[in-house]
Amino acid sequence: MSFENDAKDEVLTDVELRNSHGMSGPPTHGSYITVATCNLNQWALDFDGNAKRVLKSCLIARDVHGASYRLGPELELCGYGCEDHFLEHDTFYHCWESLAWLIDSGATDGILCDFGMPVLHCGARYNCRVLCKDRKVLLIRPKIAMADGGNYRESRYFTAYRTPGHGHPFGGTPSDEHSLPRHLPAFQEQSTAPFGIQFLQFKDGSTIGCESCEELWTPQAPHIDMALAGVEIVGNGSGSHHELRKLNQRIDLIVSATRKCGGIYLYANQRGGDGGRLYYDGSAVIVCNGELLAQASQFSVSDVEVVAATIDLDDVRSYRASIPSFGIQAARVTEDSSRSCIVCQDYFVGQFGRPSPQSRQCLDGALPDFVPSKPVQLMVHTEEEECCLGPACWMWDYLRRSGASGFFLPLSAIIWHFRAVF
Repeated sequence: MSFENDAKDEVLTDVELRNSHGMSGPPTHGSYITVATCNLNQWALDFDGNAKRVLKSCLIARDVHGASYRLGPELELCGYGCEDHFLEHDTFYHCWESLAWLIDSGATDGILCDFGMPVLHCGARYNCRVLCKDRKVLLIRPKIAMADGGNYRESRYFTAYRTPGHGHPFGGTPSDEHSLPRHLPAFQEQSTAPFGIQFLQFKDGSTIGCESCEELWTPQAPHIDMALAGVEIVGNGSGSHHELRKLNQRIDLIVSATRKCGGIYLYANQRGGDGGRLYYDGSAVIVCNGELLAQASQFSVSDVEVVAATIDLDDVRSYRASIPSFGIQAARVTEDSSRSCIVCQDYFVGQFGRPSPQSRQCLDGALPDFVPSKPVQLMVHTEEEECCLGPACWMWDYLRRSGASGFFLPLSAIIWHFRAVF
């Protein structure tokens, strides 16, 4: 893999920016944060191409939108539709190679990145989220609910993770330690990383957790426990294929989750055909306290699409404080949640260092003013538009990636029909 230096701009860290303004100490504007999510058109087993598209999304999120947190789709490094190739060790090894290349290329410099990839841990295969920042793996979070309905067969390839010593996600021993591949240069200075159902708390007080695809649809969804444990930002990396009107259900679940519990919910998805019969329909969204702040397109032939929003975390805290029953239930999970929290004292993710494009004006050396994103109108296609756009986008992806020059359309039955009529 190669990396073009002109695609990467230098970004000041929080401390460097504050020093440039003659200030010291922790940021005073830590309640603001800009978050980004994306649609990626990945291809099963195209490790080099997938990694380049992931890198592009990270650079757009950080350098264009000024985001300090980027969420990617499920299994984005290898592609969701690898099927029985998930049973081969090479698939897991090449994903670690891709992650190492992304780290060496600066994808995680100054931004928290949530990657999707398979991980082999203690002899079991897991569908994981890998959270990295500043070239360090902060957490490997395995999926706890497999998708096995309809076209999904995840239990054939992966194991649903169970927290050691307890059936509850936030009970028992919160995590294991996963040994990183030390032979790759990117992991020479870090031998292990936390592996389990945990969430991250940063120096500015921001708390970030994640769930994966099917977990959003389960009766006891992890985002409920995380919200009660104080997690303010939840990322869901998904590999959800298109079904007629499925987007409506997806949006309803996300909006209702944040309306009931408060918080920021990011959803990322693959988009396009990745070599199989399914079409993944994108529609990445950012929702806060039941309001839609950003939405990516559902059907498109572009490879990378990134959307972002700037949010005041105090809005989340005020929203939750206005629900008395939320506080009562949150008080009951304090003991378990304290063991599931990884405190990252060396990192900020608050929105001091990188104002968004709408908030970059800085006069006479004053600190930039941050403008929270406004709610947007939900865009949903009609049934007729879905029936036209979905198959057309799948056929285009199949055509351009198969190397064929076109489709062969047999018309013999039509010819015989006209002969019978005339």
